[in-house]
Amino acid sequence: MNDLVGAVWRTSSRSNDQGLCVEVADNLVRTRAVVGVRDSKDPSGPALVIGPPGWTAFVDAVREGLLRP
Repeated sequence: MNDLVGAVWRTSSRSNDQGLCVEVADNLVRTRAVVGVRDSKDPSGPALVIGPPGWTAFVDAVREGLLRP
């Protein structure tokens, strides 16, 4: 996936050890205007490519308790 070339993946510091985590690559916002999201258990598997407004809306909804991570 060309949009994620150079992605630096990270897992939230609030992740637990139950294997239910996602990884986020938000270092590409300036160069490609995307945020990558993938399953931490399958790093070579598919990844979502989300625009910054969509990512911001998702994070805001989680913070407000509208979605559960």
